[in-house]
Amino acid sequence: MLKSASTKAAKLLALSSKSSHGLEALFTLNKSSGRGIASLSSHIFQERAFGGMHASVSPDTKVPMHHRSFAAQPALCPPEDEVAPGVAAHPGIQSDIQQNNGVGDKCLEFGPVQPHYPSKEYLENIRPQHRQPKTFADYTGYYGVQILRRSFDLVTGYGPNMNSTKWLTRFLFLETVAGVPGMVGGMMRHLRSLRTMNRDKGWIHTLLEEAENERMHLLTFMEMYKPGGFFRTAVIGTQGIFMTLYTLFYAISPRHCHSFVSYLEEEAVKTYTHCINDIDSGKLPEWQNIKVPLISRRYWRLPENASMRDLLLAIRADELCHAHVNTVFAGIGRDDANPFAPGNSNVVA
Repeated sequence: MLKSASTKAAKLLALSSKSSHGLEALFTLNKSSGRGIASLSSHIFQERAFGGMHASVSPDTKVPMHHRSFAAQPALCPPEDEVAPGVAAHPGIQSDIQQNNGVGDKCLEFGPVQPHYPSKEYLENIRPQHRQPKTFADYTGYYGVQILRRSFDLVTGYGPNMNSTKWLTRFLFLETVAGVPGMVGGMMRHLRSLRTMNRDKGWIHTLLEEAENERMHLLTFMEMYKPGGFFRTAVIGTQGIFMTLYTLFYAISPRHCHSFVSYLEEEAVKTYTHCINDIDSGKLPEWQNIKVPLISRRYWRLPENASMRDLLLAIRADELCHAHVNTVFAGIGRDDANPFAPGNSNVVA
């Protein structure tokens, strides 16, 4: 029995090293082999899915839209023994993550969950998409977003002739708003789980990942532009109003809120596409050779020489992902299981 399990384990290693499809074979062989290779399967899964799965994706691979991994850094190092006298480290705070993520005071700027994308080809091929409204929730979400966008565009002077300062100001303001829905949704789902004393079925984690991802957009742009007092005052007022209203509406109808956010993210994809096109057409020469902030290179795992265009491609892919996730959430019941499991490499329903 042991010899048979070892033989199958060897086959598994060879297969998983040749193709990302080895993960599928892993689970098949694991079922047939029993517990003999359970620990080995777990090890390979962590190494492939959480470490280098996307490195094996070739440019010729047909990648599904909204492809994204929420995989954490590989847990190569054990947790610190103690973070204070008699206090063990949280299992999520691995020393390798801390080293990659920390700053001078070892403060974590973002959690161990980071976005991954399979290839530059995927990022380049993203285009604005539109989902035709079908339900009442869709129509209210779509027209609500259109009213807000046109009003905001009018007030801020958004148009075809945008300079780098206008773009950064717009990005900063929009990201202060975009980080609210995921946090509110996660909080409301968390409170509901406590109140009903039932499982949440996985929604909370995905919603909080969305909120953190939008916050990382904001922190990245803050490294490039420091807004003044009037801007910060406007953010405080807008956040107070938007969070209050969104919380109220989410308590009444989460479906309407997720539909609203899906259309809001559609507009975000359009906005970032517009900016990328401006870079390509030479309208933003000051961004041609700019070095993107360190925090963004660490979070999106961009190369050392990553350009502003590379950064915007990754952020645009984030927004497309959020649009898809909220579209799915708007179409399922609040008691249905979350189809986007943590660590899943395909953000598709």
